[in-house]
Amino acid sequence: MCLAVPGRVLGVEDRDGTRMATVDFGGVVKEVCLEYLPDLKVGEYTIVHVGFALQRLDEESARRTLELFENLGMLQEEFGDPWEQAEHAAQAEQAGPADGGGLAEEVRR
Repeated sequence: MCLAVPGRVLGVEDRDGTRMATVDFGGVVKEVCLEYLPDLKVGEYTIVHVGFALQRLDEESARRTLELFENLGMLQEEFGDPWEQAEHAAQAEQAGPADGGGLAEEVRR
C-alpha cells in the first residue's frame, strides 16, 4: 500500500536546482521533493505521497492522522523497519524462486 502521509518539514535546501526538504513522519525522516510546494517552510506540515510534498496541512490534522496511522500499524507498513526489510530480502534471495523452477520447466516442455 502507498499512503499519503503527513510530515513536518525539518529543513529545506536547493539541490541541483530542485527544492528538497527533510521531513519527519512521526520519527521516520525522509527526503522529499518540494516541486509542487516550492514555498513550503521549515516547521510547516505537508502531505507527502511517493516522495513529493503535495499539500500543506495544519499541525493538529497532521498529528491526528499520524497517530491514527500508527495505531492502525500503517506507518510500520508504509515505512517498515529497514533492518527487518533487509533481512527479509536476503532470506527471499537465498530461498530462490518460490516454484523451485517448476514453471520454467513446464514452459520448456
